[in-house]
Amino acid sequence: MTTCLVIDDSRLVRQVSRRIVEDLGFECTEAEDGKHAFEVCQEFMPDLVIVDWNMPVMSGLEFVEKLRDMVNGHHPKVIFCTTEDNLSHIERALRAGATEYIMKPFNRDMIQAKLIQIGLMQEAVA
Repeated sequence: MTTCLVIDDSRLVRQVSRRIVEDLGFECTEAEDGKHAFEVCQEFMPDLVIVDWNMPVMSGLEFVEKLRDMVNGHHPKVIFCTTEDNLSHIERALRAGATEYIMKPFNRDMIQAKLIQIGLMQEAVA
């Protein structure tokens, strides 16, 4: 099964994200900040990471930079899911190693479209 790590300091956002990705067939784990997420990745490397930018302890950007320096840290597809919407933030995220970027608020269709775009899901055949 494809695995996903959802990282956000908001429990509600983690729960909504988790429900969406589990409904899409992913096995999901949660972390409340980048430091905890880094510890999770030291135990197992997920296939997908959905990460917020602004978090206490370690930001999403710092996490992605550390993730990409890890052994096998280039394996996961990384989607930033944040309110940071200016072009400089998006460019910084992509330079740090993000695969894609989603703006909050988000919904199932937005996440599913990104997963199809990055090759972690197939489009449904009608």
